[in-house]
Amino acid sequence: MTTDHLTDDLGPVELEIARHRFESTAEEVGTALIRTSYSPNIKDRRDCSAGVYSPTGELIAQAEHIPLHLGLMPTMVRNVLAEVGTGSLEPGDVLISNNPYLGGSHLPDTCLVTPVFVDGRLVAVVANMAHHVDVGGIVPGSMATHATEIFQEGVRIPPVKLACRGELRADLMAVLMANVRTADKTRGDLMAQLAANRLGERRIGEMVAEWGPELFERSCAALVRYAERRTRAALAALPDGTASFTDHLEHDGVAPRSIPISVTVRKQGDAVEIDLTGSADQVPGAVNCSYAVTEACAGYVVKALTDPTLPSNAGLMRPVRVLTRPGSVCAAEFPAPVANGNTQTAQRIVDALLGAFAQIVPDRVPAASSGSMSIVTVGGQDPRTGRYYSYVETYGGGQGAGPHTDGDSAVHTHMTNTRNTPCEVIEREYPLRVDRYAIARGTGGAGRCRGGDGLIREITLTDGTATAVVATARVDTRPWGLHGGQDAVGARVAVTHQNSGTTELPAMSSVRLEAGTTLSVRTAGGGGFGEARPPVAGVEGSAHAQA
Repeated sequence: MTTDHLTDDLGPVELEIARHRFESTAEEVGTALIRTSYSPNIKDRRDCSAGVYSPTGELIAQAEHIPLHLGLMPTMVRNVLAEVGTGSLEPGDVLISNNPYLGGSHLPDTCLVTPVFVDGRLVAVVANMAHHVDVGGIVPGSMATHATEIFQEGVRIPPVKLACRGELRADLMAVLMANVRTADKTRGDLMAQLAANRLGERRIGEMVAEWGPELFERSCAALVRYAERRTRAALAALPDGTASFTDHLEHDGVAPRSIPISVTVRKQGDAVEIDLTGSADQVPGAVNCSYAVTEACAGYVVKALTDPTLPSNAGLMRPVRVLTRPGSVCAAEFPAPVANGNTQTAQRIVDALLGAFAQIVPDRVPAASSGSMSIVTVGGQDPRTGRYYSYVETYGGGQGAGPHTDGDSAVHTHMTNTRNTPCEVIEREYPLRVDRYAIARGTGGAGRCRGGDGLIREITLTDGTATAVVATARVDTRPWGLHGGQDAVGARVAVTHQNSGTTELPAMSSVRLEAGTTLSVRTAGGGGFGEARPPVAGVEGSAHAQA
C-alpha cells in the first residue's frame, strides 16, 4: 500500500513548506542521536542516519546523513513493518533489527523503527540507523574481513519489539548486552537511538495537530509525487543510451582474488534500468552486500548525475529499476558474510555505475575516487580500566576529478559521509597514540583537472594487546582516470613491530598488535580528468602535478 490514492497535489509554496518541515524533523532526530550517543563513532564521526516514513514504510523525507544508510533504510523499514505486522503495533512500541537479508547493510548498523500514533491511528513512522562499535562476532568491532558466515559477524536481530507500550524490554536488552564486548557504549547508543525517535514522534504529532490528519496525509503523498516528477524530468533531459562497465574488487576478505562488479545501464526517456545481474557470485569472505545496498548505490548515482537537489523520498526511485541476481556479491543470501559489503563493494558498485554512465553523459561523470571507505578497527581490553574497547573509523581518500574541478583531498566520498575521529578523542578514549595524520601528497592522478590526494594515518598501541582489522581497496589496482586523466596512486597498509620491522599487508587484513606496534594506512587518491596541463614556465611544479 502506498499514498498514491491521495491525488490532490499541494501548491508550490505548500510543497516547500511541507518538504522543509519533514526534512527538518529528520535532521532533528539525527542531531538528537548524535548529541546523546555514547560512542565516538556516533557522537564524533556521526555514523548514523534518520528519516520519516509513511505507515507502510514509504520514505517521505530524510536528513542529509550517509547515502548508504539513507538509500537502504526504506527497504529495511518496509520489511521490518511487514514482518512484524502494523496491526500488532501500539503506541509506545519501538522495533529493532539489523538483519542484512531484510534490507540492512551489516550487523553493526542497527535500525530502530518507531510507529507514530495520533488518537489511536498510525500516521507515520520515524526510523534511525546507527553503526554500533561492537555487536559481537569473532573480532572486536564486529568487522571481520575473514568471516565466512554471518554467525561469525555478531548478533543478528530479527524484527522484534525493543519497547512495548513505552516500556523497554529488559529481557531483550540483557540478551543483547550479554553478546557484545562494549556493553556500556552499545546500551548508551541504543538508548540515544530510542530517545531520538521519540523526539521525531513528538514533532510528527505537532504537525498533525497543526495541519489535521487529512492534510498531513495529503502532504506526504504530494511530496512523493513531486519527487517522482522532478526525477523523471531530470532523467528525460539526459541522452538515451545503453552502456556497460566492469570494475573489480581485489580481495574477498579471505584471500586476494579479482571479483567482477558488472553493470549495464539502459537509459530510455524518463526512466533508467540498472542491471547488475552479471556480477560475481557471492564469495566466501565478507565483501558480499545485500540487495538494498545495491539499490542505495543506484539511487545515489542517479541523484548525483541528474540533479543533487532532488528530494530524497520514495518518488526518487520510482523511475529507477535495479536488477540484481540473488546469490551474487551484489545481492547476497543467507548465510553469506556481509561485514565489509558496504565499506568496499558499495564503493565499487558506484565506480562501475559511473564507468557506465560516463559513456552516456561524459560531461557529468567524475573519475574514480579512492574506492573504499577504508575502515579500521582496533579492539581489546584496556589495561587502564579492564574494560573492552573498540576503536572504529573509516578513513577518507582522494576524490576523483570532475570535468571542471579538481578532486578534494582526504575526504569521504560517495556512499560514506562520516567525519573523522579527532586525534585527541582517540588518545583519550583508547590506549592508542596518533603518530601521524596527514594528506598523502602526490597520490592524486594528474590531468586537466587533478584527482584529490589520499590520507595517511599512523596509530600505535600504547598498552596491552589488541586485534586490528583493516579493510581498504586499490592496493593492487588504482582508481582510474577519465578522458586522458591519469590513474591515482593506490593504497598501502603496513604494520611495524618493535622487534621485527615493517611488514606490508594486503588490502584486507587482520593483525595482532602488542604494545609499541604501529599500524599505518595510506588511502588511495582520486583519478585525474582530461589530458594533463603542462607546467607554467617559471613556477615550481608541485609533487601533485608531477605525479
